[in-house]
Amino acid sequence: METYLLDWANMLVRWLHLITGIAWIGASFYFVMLDNSLKPPKKAADAERGVFGELWAVHGGGFYNSQKFLTGPKGEPLTKDLHWSKWEAYTTWLSGMTLLAIIYWIGASNYLIDKQVMELAPGTAVAISIAFLASGWIVYDLLCRNLLGRDGLLAAIVFVFVVACNWLLHQVFSARGAYIHVGAMMGTMMVANVFFHIMPGQRRMVAQIHAGEEVDPRPGIIGKQRSVHNTYFTLPVLFIMISNHYPMTYANKHGWLILTVIMLAGVLIRQFFVLRHRGQVKWWLPAAGVALLATLAVLMAPKPVDASGEKIGYAQLHTVLSQRCVACHSAHPTQEGFAQAPKGVMLETPEEVRQHAAKIAETVASGYMPLANLTHITDDERALIATWFAQGAKTTD
Repeated sequence: METYLLDWANMLVRWLHLITGIAWIGASFYFVMLDNSLKPPKKAADAERGVFGELWAVHGGGFYNSQKFLTGPKGEPLTKDLHWSKWEAYTTWLSGMTLLAIIYWIGASNYLIDKQVMELAPGTAVAISIAFLASGWIVYDLLCRNLLGRDGLLAAIVFVFVVACNWLLHQVFSARGAYIHVGAMMGTMMVANVFFHIMPGQRRMVAQIHAGEEVDPRPGIIGKQRSVHNTYFTLPVLFIMISNHYPMTYANKHGWLILTVIMLAGVLIRQFFVLRHRGQVKWWLPAAGVALLATLAVLMAPKPVDASGEKIGYAQLHTVLSQRCVACHSAHPTQEGFAQAPKGVMLETPEEVRQHAAKIAETVASGYMPLANLTHITDDERALIATWFAQGAKTTD
């Protein structure tokens, strides 16, 4: 019953995480577009009121005129009916951390720990996870504070820092656990930017305007810096959110390097859209991103398996699957932590094995399955499955 309830919690929290993530990212993308699309105000009166830039837009059958004031309007009060964008970010992070706890902390033995990487007790693994997320934010924040105004250098150092963390995590956790922690680290940076810098800075500016004081522009400058970082983190984080469906990436022996290349491709593609909002169309950016992904696809392609050797009968295959896979992939799993077969994949009958033959071969060859090798499959057994599939994946002897 406990595992069943955790499955329900997983589903509902994941749904919430997806919904609020869409809301947060949508708002972020919109405001980046808006900020980079502003034109000088056409009316002299608007410029005198403090309008820095404006954008006319059409949507939903109506027309909108968005105006930006860097330090509030001049000669008139600032409305108290301000719209604040914050709860999308907070709810996305809180739901993401809850999901991390449900899957990777409660299920640490299955999803976070790989004893072939490092022997860890579940409690130790969870403690490392929490410490890593906190220290990642601290290092990133110190870099931003000390390199304010040196945006190019800061961006390069932050990217190197994220790559170094990516490599380090692969030396501690399972490949899947490492990937999700890179994403959780960047997501924590993003929401902490909102909570510790963007929102407090905006509150100070609003308070100064309402008090009739001269507005200090520094909080706005810092908030803009952190918002820009958040938009470049977005595409890498989105990929990591869906990466658990693609073990060909993280289960590869060069998984950390594959993630680095995919993150770089995401940054290049995001940069194209940021510049396009400013009227600068640089097609080489998405072309470079696509070229990186295409190169990965070629280099990661599985090598052909020699099918000319001894014929593998279904009885041999069935013995391996029964010992190494059916504990999870059955109508009534016996492996602790599973109330039902993962993704509904059951491997008890020849028909079920035939239906999932390609996925069996792929996930077993990559090393992703069995999870954390809990059932101690051997290299010879992996080779047997690969040969069986190469010989036509027959389920009759």
